[in-house]
Amino acid sequence: MRSTVLLLSLTFAGAPMAFAQAPALINPTGQPQQAGASAPLPADASADAVLDALDQRGQSLKEFTAKVRITEGDPNISITTRTGLVWFQKKGADDGRIRVLFDKRIEGRFAKDDKTEYLLDNGWLTDRGYKNRTETRRQVLKPGEKVNLLKLGEGPFPLPIGQKKEDVYKLFDVTKSAPDQKDPADTVHVVLKPKTGTQFAKKFSAIEVWVDRKTRFPARIDTYNGDQEAKKTELTDVQINPPGGLKDGDFQLPKVDQTNWNIQTEPYKE
Repeated sequence: MRSTVLLLSLTFAGAPMAFAQAPALINPTGQPQQAGASAPLPADASADAVLDALDQRGQSLKEFTAKVRITEGDPNISITTRTGLVWFQKKGADDGRIRVLFDKRIEGRFAKDDKTEYLLDNGWLTDRGYKNRTETRRQVLKPGEKVNLLKLGEGPFPLPIGQKKEDVYKLFDVTKSAPDQKDPADTVHVVLKPKTGTQFAKKFSAIEVWVDRKTRFPARIDTYNGDQEAKKTELTDVQINPPGGLKDGDFQLPKVDQTNWNIQTEPYKE
């Protein structure tokens, strides 16, 4: 795959990408929803138990929607936060699609409208910026090639969702962190440090994951690069396998007046 791992990871982690979710798909109660989930994770769950829970969650996960908040930057210089919505859907065992919309940018005490939208479907990544009226549609996979967006190294979430813990341990040293009052409510915290020589060691020095005990789904993901720069991704109002399911229309970007937009298409290149 043509740098798909790097592209998707950077995109969702706060580089030039976002995905959207229709507000109507958010759980109106504002509470995380369980869908065929087992009993909640114990607060003192071991690292093994957390990885098993993420594996089980991935096996039952067909789609999800959530609010997303991404914060990045150097606290000593500047911090930028982007907020929006995300929806995801499996299309098969090794195929899926995802759409995100960031509609707000917060820098310091100031918030402003800044709409950016992204869609990955059928091997094409669409990057749309409404402010500058630009859209680039790139074919990031070979025709007919599939990508498992929840697999380590292939999707925007560097997470072991739906994967055996034995496979995770081949790539990471995994430890359980003690509870902290700054943790998201009702979560269990684990730290994944890439093993030397793995593909992840070149990108991350550590990945921290806070798993919601009820939904067994990540509530927060912090990634650190070699310079210890952090990117924090928070997922709230998560709705797993929402009633009625997601439709094709949920993965279609709104039509725009192409005469007023700069639109480019880039076919796949080896």
